Amino acid sequence: MRYLLDTGVWLWSLMAPERIREEARLILADGTREAFLSAASSFEISLKWALGKLPLPEPPARYIPDRMAALGIEPMPVTHAHALDVSELPRYHTDPFDRLLISQARVENMVILTADRAFRLYPVKILWCGQ
Repeated sequence: MRYLLDTGVWLWSLMAPERIREEARLILADGTREAFLSAASSFEISLKWALGKLPLPEPPARYIPDRMAALGIEPMPVTHAHALDVSELPRYHTDPFDRLLISQARVENMVILTADRAFRLYPVKILWCGQ
């Protein structure tokens, strides 16, 4: 099984792992599982950091790839198929980053690790990470 990390879950895994349910923490700690971070998440983190809304110990250009490598997280590019699938989603969730992550998980047949309740409204496999 391949796993796509929601941006918030990935940040929690670095800054507050106790917020993530044990099952998800074990998947993230298991180097044999295929876990991915979307380029959309890197974009979201970079924007929030540049706006001063997300403090990080170093700029995203170093922070994100260094932490991905340390955790064995693989990059997930955004493709046209991912972007176009967003138009097929009902408007339950209005955040464009989250909608793109949902589409990526759908198109790639991945399980998305999330603590966002709105994701449950979509036809996508979810591993609930919230408490």
